[in-house]
Amino acid sequence: MPGLLDDGRLEGLVRDATAAPSMHNAQPWEFRYHRAARTLELRADFTRSMPHADPDGRGLHIGCGAALLNLRAAACHAGLRPEVRLLPDAADPGLLAEVRFTEGEGADRALAALEPMIAERHTSRYPYAEVPLEAGVQETLVDVAAREGATLEFPTGWHLSHVLQLIQEAEADESYYGDVDEARWLRRGTAESDTAVDGITEPNLGVRKRGGRAPVRDFARGSSDTDRGSAVFEQVPHLALVSTADDGPHAWLRAGQATERALLAATEEGLVGSFATQPLERRDLRWLLRDPVGGAGPVHVVLRVGYGPRGPSSPRRPPGEVLTVLP
Repeated sequence: MPGLLDDGRLEGLVRDATAAPSMHNAQPWEFRYHRAARTLELRADFTRSMPHADPDGRGLHIGCGAALLNLRAAACHAGLRPEVRLLPDAADPGLLAEVRFTEGEGADRALAALEPMIAERHTSRYPYAEVPLEAGVQETLVDVAAREGATLEFPTGWHLSHVLQLIQEAEADESYYGDVDEARWLRRGTAESDTAVDGITEPNLGVRKRGGRAPVRDFARGSSDTDRGSAVFEQVPHLALVSTADDGPHAWLRAGQATERALLAATEEGLVGSFATQPLERRDLRWLLRDPVGGAGPVHVVLRVGYGPRGPSSPRRPPGEVLTVLP
């Protein structure tokens, strides 16, 4: 089937894949398509890593896992069956996954149904409504994460207060140098924002928080050169923790896929979301996020979800910048 993926179809799949969220919108991925084998490689772009905030590459793998989930959803929606191998070559750590495409029965219809949500999902750094999640929504997000081999839980009571305290502690840590990474990916000014293909642009900053307990990362650190207003955020936010039984690159890729699948399902349910990565960037604090009573494994992602305004779309590199086609 030499015509299985023509150039237009291939670029469409990659465009959907690259709509995934990544740490500071660094987009740390690249793709190589081998026509003869009908195989697409997902590779890490280590030039877009975070040496201070993500020295182990956990966040990089999670972002690439999210891109892989989008790629799978797009392929299933197009009537293809993606066969995925994670980390297929131990001698090549930059090769995160191989995806071989075939036609016929076996596509994940539930995953295919989420493909339209890829274009609708945007990170929202705005206040959310102080209301409970609708009945069944939490169960839906828990279920879709489990399908990707991860556990998603909504901390409540003392556990929620504990997680919020850890986030606050991480934000107040003056010995942390992750702001060096933030500065690299912040696109300041209208001209820079308008031409950006990656990073955090001014429209994506959201509003400043002047009250509430909801964790919202202020990439501009309250700088007066960004006129974006301020607002009171939720006092009792809905947070979701994504964890796996084990740790390491395999687990991080699974967590990234589970996180994106949950975010697409949340979008379908009328929810918006953002990330609270601050305590995950401190090795000592990350291990304290888990619920010791529940026995869940290491936490890889902290999400804030709720009903609120959808954030603006983030800039993306075009497929031509991230895709190489080989014979």
